[in-house]
Amino acid sequence: MEKGLLEKTGKSLKQWVEVVKIAKIDKHKMIIDFLKKEHGFTHGYANFVALKARKSDAASIDDQDLLYAQYKNKEALKPIYEKLVDEIEKFGADVTKTPKKDSVSMIRKKQFALVKPATKTRIDLGLKLKGKPVDARLQASGPFGTMCTHRVLLSEISDVDDELIDWLREAYEAAV
Repeated sequence: MEKGLLEKTGKSLKQWVEVVKIAKIDKHKMIIDFLKKEHGFTHGYANFVALKARKSDAASIDDQDLLYAQYKNKEALKPIYEKLVDEIEKFGADVTKTPKKDSVSMIRKKQFALVKPATKTRIDLGLKLKGKPVDARLQASGPFGTMCTHRVLLSEISDVDDELIDWLREAYEAAV
């Protein structure tokens, strides 16, 4: 987005954030409307600049703060997350963990898993396992939609067992 913004407008993200600051607009929708009306932005670029100007996107928040917020009042789930990360890191040094506001993407060249503390008692683990049949444990993707092909519900650290690790490894190996 940042590169496209510069190519389409001739100004960098930093310059557009400064334009917003000078205009003294601080509400998200008002920034979007201003950029669209006064500078001919598309909605996507206006939203991007608004998020950056307000520092309200996940990329503007420290990874540790994102994780803390995800597991606030869900602290009992954190050991499950940590066990998943420990196992995934054994696959190779090419795994990138990308925390978002409500989940953490596990990426090789493509996302292969998504860890989301869904409730106070359950983590939903999304996996990309194209063509793999669903069953009672390896469910259809559900709320993940097209981001993942499957979902596994995790409530205890013992749910991170050999079968689950095999599925994670399979998803990792396919993410090239």
